[in-house]
Amino acid sequence: MMRQQLQVMLALQDEINTLVSDNWREQNHAWYRAIWVESAELLDHYGWKWWKKQQPDLDQVKLELVDIWHFGLSLELQQGSPEQVAGRMQAEFEGRQKGPGDFRENLEAFTLETLASRQFDLAGFTQLMADVELSFEELYRRYVGKNILNRFRQDHGYKDGSYVKNWAGREDNEHLAELAGQLDTGASDYSRQLYTALQSRYRELAVA
Repeated sequence: MMRQQLQVMLALQDEINTLVSDNWREQNHAWYRAIWVESAELLDHYGWKWWKKQQPDLDQVKLELVDIWHFGLSLELQQGSPEQVAGRMQAEFEGRQKGPGDFRENLEAFTLETLASRQFDLAGFTQLMADVELSFEELYRRYVGKNILNRFRQDHGYKDGSYVKNWAGREDNEHLAELAGQLDTGASDYSRQLYTALQSRYRELAVA
């Protein structure tokens, strides 16, 4: 199941990258730099200021980790096809025997490794997941949802401004979360089901 879900996520990332540019692999984008910047935003949501009271916004922290995952998948895909890469990534996840640690220090170590290697520190990322109790299943659900919503927006006029983001008084990401909760994330065609459900509701509520 995990290998199948990794392949799904890698394939979805390949598709969205190709939508932006057909030859994205040859363009050598600075994915590592995007991870570095996202990591700083992530730390702000977790909290680091000792001179004021702060509580970690764990939901936002998880959302930022999912954003980092997008860029990490892109770096992994530079090494091969979704099928080739998924096996190695699965071994890292299944070999993870990590308990929660110091999130701030682990994030700094992850960022340092990212900048030094210009690659995706998958081991460091799995530690960050453990620190905030983000399971692989939740990562999969959140990633697929965000990816499908991004694709859906592009397909329905986001770029030219014709897309309607509020459907019957609620933002599209709220509808996404509701629909995702009604579907089986273990289904092999989960991403297609979610896209179809979004499309049906969009036609019913936003453009009726």
